[in-house]
Amino acid sequence: MSAAHAKVTGNGQISLPADLRHRWGASSVLVIDRGDYAIVRPIPDDPITALMGAHAGPGPDSEDARAAERAAEPTSRPR
Repeated sequence: MSAAHAKVTGNGQISLPADLRHRWGASSVLVIDRGDYAIVRPIPDDPITALMGAHAGPGPDSEDARAAERAAEPTSRPR
């Protein structure tokens, strides 16, 4: 993790350092206001393509999924 210094203009704009822009490869960012600090996250130019393969692989089999649902149900049901 690294830190970078950016100056805020009178119009409220900042310039991200070139090494961040090149590493992220994104032309826009998401700024999340956390009260006393902000999180700056890159937004992919094509978010659908960026997610391709993110959840590749086998999921739970149907018996495991049903067992998990049964375990999550409340033991006594209101009438």
